[in-house]
Amino acid sequence: MDFDDQMRRYFAADDLSTVTPAGIEAGIERMKVDFGMEQDKGRRFALWTLMYILGSAPDLDVAFKDEEERNAARDFMDMMDQMEGGSGDV
Repeated sequence: MDFDDQMRRYFAADDLSTVTPAGIEAGIERMKVDFGMEQDKGRRFALWTLMYILGSAPDLDVAFKDEEERNAARDFMDMMDQMEGGSGDV
């Protein structure tokens, strides 16, 4: 599941700026439901990363039972923070 696929699936758009606030809220809600039901680790991580970007990801200890997955998520958070010019602290 790549980013474009997620955008079309959850927001019916290629550009999030064209989606209404209600549409964004509905898409995030669908993502949370799918995240809770998804069994594939890669797909779960992809969903979590988009929810993180949108500011709606569940906490790491809730989202990932496996320490390796939590560490990968922390690495992603650090990378995003560096891209945004942040301090790198998580």
